[in-house]
Amino acid sequence: MLAHPLPEREVMYQALVRKDSQFEGIFFAAIKTTGIFCRPTCSARKPKAENVEYFSSVKEAMDNGYRPCKVCQPLKMEGQAPEWLEGLLQEVRKDPEARLRDSDLEAKGINASRVRRWFKKHHGMTFQAYQRMLRLNQAYGQIKYGERVTEAAFQSGYDSLSGFGEAFKNNTGFAPSESQGKTLISITRMETPLGPMLAGATAEGICLLEFTDRRMLETQLERLRKYLKAEILPGNSPHFAALHSQLQAYFSGNLKTFKVPILHPGTDFQQQVWGALQAIPYGETRSYRQQAEAIGNPAAVRAVARANGDNRIAIIIPCHRVVGADGSLTGYGGGLWRKQRLLELEQSGG
Repeated sequence: MLAHPLPEREVMYQALVRKDSQFEGIFFAAIKTTGIFCRPTCSARKPKAENVEYFSSVKEAMDNGYRPCKVCQPLKMEGQAPEWLEGLLQEVRKDPEARLRDSDLEAKGINASRVRRWFKKHHGMTFQAYQRMLRLNQAYGQIKYGERVTEAAFQSGYDSLSGFGEAFKNNTGFAPSESQGKTLISITRMETPLGPMLAGATAEGICLLEFTDRRMLETQLERLRKYLKAEILPGNSPHFAALHSQLQAYFSGNLKTFKVPILHPGTDFQQQVWGALQAIPYGETRSYRQQAEAIGNPAAVRAVARANGDNRIAIIIPCHRVVGADGSLTGYGGGLWRKQRLLELEQSGG
């Protein structure tokens, strides 16, 4: 994969000072005075700005004579489950109904405090809360497709219907008995070479794919809730495996058209604009005016730009392929540097 353009130096230095995890995988900071390179989140003392140079990959840093920091271990991709945790995650994926307490983890030789810290950092919740979310997500599916509430409650590990009902309603906003008339959006975090993304899916397909630091992400989630009359819970979806595989192929330059099913509710005008986006060939760009002309409404340039900004499925619906009339890069929710990276990847032929 080709080297990608980096954010401005001051942006990267401030991220380094703040230990900003959103820049993990985006740049590596090489310290001229020590000869080492680090992640943006390294806990070592931060150097002066003039003593830092930045690289887009581990290979670049090492090619320039820097060695990896022993503190932050930049050779390991941030966000990926470490080896010591992978077995536990596989166990939970295989049996979402399992209820593993701290004592159970310790009995397996796994430090419970270490697990708690990792889940708080990467999922914003404890391991036990994560398990509860997975169980409720699964229970929702069971009830929606015909299983009795009582059976779903006990299979989810609850000793009483009242406890199950309260937990279910607190997390979904509706009672278990109302599941057949409701939609649930499962969400998960996916790592990419441009930083972590939040993916969402219903039974019909992928309905969300956004960079986690995208402006207005919460607004987009709220719009999805209203459009689909749905609630959102962390959980698994059959569509996530396909999405993850296709994203990997795309970033490796081996995939030009995504096949994963998508669900993208919006107004008739937005649907027209998003359809025109998907018609832009891989490796090419269009101006906003050309997009307006493509939908038969050449005067709607600004409205087209707004509809582009409302796209909730980045990369798959390629709003990054729309540029200014003079070819300049214009607004992109994930940041202009990401837009440039995506265009360079595609225009290089993969």
